[in-house]
Amino acid sequence: MHTEPYIPGLILDREGLRFNGLRIYSPRTYSPQTRENAKRDAMWDYFAYMASRNTRVVWGRKKLGKIGGCLSSGGQPAAQSASASQAVARRLPLPENTDVGVENAKMKALFKPKPKTPADLVRQTRDLLIFADRGTDTKESKREEKMMELSKLIRDLKSILYGDSESEPVSEACTQLTQEFFRENTLRLLIICLPKLNLETRKDATQVVANLQRQQVQSRLIACDYLEKNIDLMDTLIAGYENTDLALHYGAMLRECIRHQSVARYVLESEHMKRFFDYIQLPNFDIASDAAATFKELLTRHKSTVAEFLSKNYDWFFAEYNSKLLESTNYITRRQAVKLLGDILLDRSNSAVMTRYVSSRDNLRILMNLLRESSKSIQIEAFHVFKLFAANQNKPPDIVGILVTNRSKLLRLFADFKTEKEDEQFEADKALVVKEIAALEPK
Repeated sequence: MHTEPYIPGLILDREGLRFNGLRIYSPRTYSPQTRENAKRDAMWDYFAYMASRNTRVVWGRKKLGKIGGCLSSGGQPAAQSASASQAVARRLPLPENTDVGVENAKMKALFKPKPKTPADLVRQTRDLLIFADRGTDTKESKREEKMMELSKLIRDLKSILYGDSESEPVSEACTQLTQEFFRENTLRLLIICLPKLNLETRKDATQVVANLQRQQVQSRLIACDYLEKNIDLMDTLIAGYENTDLALHYGAMLRECIRHQSVARYVLESEHMKRFFDYIQLPNFDIASDAAATFKELLTRHKSTVAEFLSKNYDWFFAEYNSKLLESTNYITRRQAVKLLGDILLDRSNSAVMTRYVSSRDNLRILMNLLRESSKSIQIEAFHVFKLFAANQNKPPDIVGILVTNRSKLLRLFADFKTEKEDEQFEADKALVVKEIAALEPK
């Protein structure tokens, strides 16, 4: 026969220990001895809870009741256990609000999981990436569950780094995330496992990697330190242009990584640099454009490194540049190439390279052909390079000879050569070129 429990709402039965309907623990998987210990532990948890509510509970020497009985009565009839119950426990009055829902909410709050820190999220992400990388034999449903969890974690990392619609990113959280991310090989795992992620998660991962390249920890870009020690990751990213599904993601990561000068130097000096001349001409327009954007970043961001690279690799680089890009059959490739050439040669840090380039008759021939293009855009960009040949005060004899031979054609061309919008600087440059060509004398 069960009696009313002395502690209202606290019941121990075959389903386990419950407080106002909320299960605190289940005894089914425990041995008898473990169950006894668990019952006592649960009682102490309850006492701690009551203490948090300004309620005092005193526990006497009475043994806990058996399963099926209430804790305070030991399973005895109420008449026999009344005095014993008072010896077992005595408490102060409960607060006025004893609504069961309120009690349950408070109990749930006690067992609420601790919020995950940014470092925790990175560690869990790393563990799941290791799982994905190993490709262990698991049930399909279990694998899908883990991959969904991985997607959520990567999305959470992105939210910390970029913020969301309700809040801006917190610098301290970003710092913790960055430190943990580069403490071990999380970046390597993320890059390697990218093919195994779904499209949206790939996008999130790309944004995470991009953001981390700019995160400073104690005024240092620790991403740069990591990449210098794991520079082979650039090989993986560059080779990604050969994979249609991954090219844009790896390309975006690569452009962010070469923001670091040491990483850009590695790519420039590697054999991979020659591959870009092929990637830029890939039939897939999006991938070709992405490769062209990376190529431009490599040749314009770090001035001193680029100047050194071009000086050391002038012959093969411009031979490839002229034949594969400037003389390409693809209009977009030619337009992008001639514009980039102008950006490179007009940069002061590349003055030595520019002088060498404008001293070549083969280069002049290519630029004069581009001036005859039907596309106004290509003509304008070609003019900005051609004017360097004309303005060179130390023109080699063969350059002078070509300009003199084609003088009348060039002057007629420039007479009607105008931009769509009025441009005073362009007109001034054109006038100077016309003057130089008109004054040339054969050598």
